[in-house]
Amino acid sequence: MQLHTVRAGETLTAIGGKYGVSPGLIARVNGLEPPFALAVGQSLLILKPRVLHTVRSGETLYSVARQYDTDPLQLLRNNPNLEGRAALFPGQVLVIAWEDTPDTKLETNGYAEPDVQESVLRTILPYSTFLAPFTYGVSKTGGLVPLNDETLLRWADQYGVTPWLHLSTLTEDGTFSNERAAVALATDESRSSLADAAIGTALEKGYGGIDVDFEFIFPEQAEAYADFVALLRQRANGLGLEVVVALAPKTSADQAGVLYQGHNYRLLGEAANAVLLMTYEWGYTYGPPMAVAPIDAVKRVLDYAVTEIPPEKIFMGFPNYAYDWTLPFITGESRATSISNPEAVALAVRMGAEIQFDEKAQTPYFHYTDERGMVHEVWFEDPRSCLAKFDLAASYGFRGLGFWNYMRPFPACFSLLNVRFLL
Repeated sequence: MQLHTVRAGETLTAIGGKYGVSPGLIARVNGLEPPFALAVGQSLLILKPRVLHTVRSGETLYSVARQYDTDPLQLLRNNPNLEGRAALFPGQVLVIAWEDTPDTKLETNGYAEPDVQESVLRTILPYSTFLAPFTYGVSKTGGLVPLNDETLLRWADQYGVTPWLHLSTLTEDGTFSNERAAVALATDESRSSLADAAIGTALEKGYGGIDVDFEFIFPEQAEAYADFVALLRQRANGLGLEVVVALAPKTSADQAGVLYQGHNYRLLGEAANAVLLMTYEWGYTYGPPMAVAPIDAVKRVLDYAVTEIPPEKIFMGFPNYAYDWTLPFITGESRATSISNPEAVALAVRMGAEIQFDEKAQTPYFHYTDERGMVHEVWFEDPRSCLAKFDLAASYGFRGLGFWNYMRPFPACFSLLNVRFLL
């Protein structure tokens, strides 16, 4: 595995020749589309195949997998051009194995809404351990708000992915409600009722766990929240379900702020089977331009988290999205546009922008001027920033990575994940 930074004048053909890899294979793992234009400063993942197979008439994904004593899902991971589907055609060249052989086990989880584009989710599910359909809400009276999740559950089953029921206090207008959390957590009876409703739905629909995500909890309810998670785990574990809880990215136990004070790392870490550290959104829609998940800021959260929670219980958050800000940034007025990471690179190509790399944040960015003469600043993820985050998760011995979210494609990221970890 190598990472290549594109220089002025380079083409995909020239880069392939430099590494002895076909340009088509480079395009495949990086999700590049014809005519394969590149941006100066763009990072490309270079993988070398160890075993290739040319499909013959009558062969299927499953027969090829049997021939090489491998898993059909591994073939889907090795060949992102299959887009998560088993259909093959004669003459097609499949990567059976890459030269890179990972030895570190890692689990992955991600979130998807019912309106996710099927083609996008199918390309990602082969790399995933868990899928959390987003979201079962909490009503104004503390009950469970249903979710149209049947299609997502069917797709998860097709790829052997374990679904987690996502339980949150997200309201109909897309904001998290501390008032709804307060109602649900108010008494032993209200906590018990919500726990039973979540477990009952999980069992009825075939979920393998419950992912709890209450945000902006009132500080005085921090212990009640931990009590609810502990109660949920006590009841769920005996029925074969595990319980995961999402945590705001804290750097100390007494960190001030409405996002942080209701999350007690020690209590919630003890209460749940696992936790997701939401290590993203330093750069956010209404904030100034900066990396979404700068590695130095992420590491400060991780350093604190492992003092309160065993590393093997932790999923580290990963942002599968980018932001495009219009400059100048004006507090209270400016609003960044959220785009996918591949869209960010395509934008740089289209605008002739040179991609820079912030060494401190370990994150790429660029500037461009739009047709109205307005200057923009874009921060996104690429193979370099992905590898930095993957290596960080491995160095702490974490259980896995939690992707927010699975709604957007990112072939280079998942191709890198495939050769970095045993999935």
